Amino acid sequence: MKQDSSRNATYTVDCEDYVHVVEFNPFDSGAVGSLIAYGGNNYVVIGTCRFQEEDAEVEGIQYETLRTFHHGIRVDAIAWSPETRLDALPPQIRFCTAAADRKLRLFTSDLQNKNEYKIFDGHSDYINDLVFAPKEGQDIASVSDDHTCRVWDLEGNQKAYFVLRSPGMSVCWHPEEAFKLMVAEKNGTIRFYDLITQQAILSLQSEQMPLMSAHWCLRNTLKIGAVSGNDWLIWDITRSSYPQDKRPVHVDRARLFRWSRVNENLFATTGYPGKMTCQLLVHHLGHPQPILIGSAAVGSGLTWHRTLPLCAVGGDHKLFFWVTEM
Repeated sequence: MKQDSSRNATYTVDCEDYVHVVEFNPFDSGAVGSLIAYGGNNYVVIGTCRFQEEDAEVEGIQYETLRTFHHGIRVDAIAWSPETRLDALPPQIRFCTAAADRKLRLFTSDLQNKNEYKIFDGHSDYINDLVFAPKEGQDIASVSDDHTCRVWDLEGNQKAYFVLRSPGMSVCWHPEEAFKLMVAEKNGTIRFYDLITQQAILSLQSEQMPLMSAHWCLRNTLKIGAVSGNDWLIWDITRSSYPQDKRPVHVDRARLFRWSRVNENLFATTGYPGKMTCQLLVHHLGHPQPILIGSAAVGSGLTWHRTLPLCAVGGDHKLFFWVTEM
C-alpha cells in the first residue's frame, strides 16, 4: 500500500452542465460497457463507459453519450430500473429522478422515438433519495424532508406510506431481501420495514446527528454503513443496534456513504464541499487509514461501478473516476 494515498482522479469526462448527481446502473443491462446517468440543473444524461481495467483495448476510459433528457429543473437524485436493457429490441432505458420541485419523474426511452415521462406528485418537501424494487422494478420507494417514506407503482399511485420521526435521508432495497426496505433518518435512526405487513421490524441507532446518508451492503446483507457528523459508522445487524465500528474521517462533516459492489470491506465517503473542494475517501475495513484520498472541485454525488473497484463523483462540468485496489 502506497503511503501517499492522495491523488487526482484516474479519469475525467467533460460535461455540458454542473453535475449534481451521478449513478452507475447497478443492474446488468446486457451492454458491453457500463451505463451511467448524471444530472445537472436542466438535464439528465445517459451514457456508457468502458475502462481499460475491464478491456485491454480501451485506453483509459471510453465514454459515449447515448441520450440527453431535458429535465427543466435541478436533478437531486437518480435511480436506475432493473428493466433497463440494451440487449433487447428495441432497447429500453428506464430511470427515475427526484427534482427540486419535490416531484418524481419516471423516464422511459428506447433511445429513438419513444421518450416518455410521468410525474409522481405527493411529497411536500425535498426528496433526498429513491430506489427501484431490485427484482422486477415495478415499484419505487422515496424518502423526503417531509418525514415520509413512500412506495409508488409505475403509474404514480402510492402503495405504501411510512411516517418517519425526522427527514428521510436514504432508502435501500436489497436484491436478496425483496420484501424489506431500509430507511435512514436524519435523527440517527435506521429502520427496516416489512413491505408485506407494512410494519417496522428492526431499528439501528447511530447515537449522533445529523445522519446524512446510509447504505445497505450488496455483498453482505448483515452490514449497514452510514455517515453522521464527521464519522463513518458500520453496523452488523446480528450483533447490536449500535455501531460495531466508527471513525471520524471528514473535518467539515461527512455527506455520502456508499459500499463497493464488489467487496464487502470496501466503501467510500464524501465530505461536504468546503472551501471549494469535495473530499472523496475510499476505506477498507482491514486498514486503519483511508486507502485513497481524492478531491474534486465542488464535487457531488458518489457511485460505484457494478463490477470494478472504481467510483465516480460529479463536479463542475466534469465527471471524476477513481480506481482503487481491492
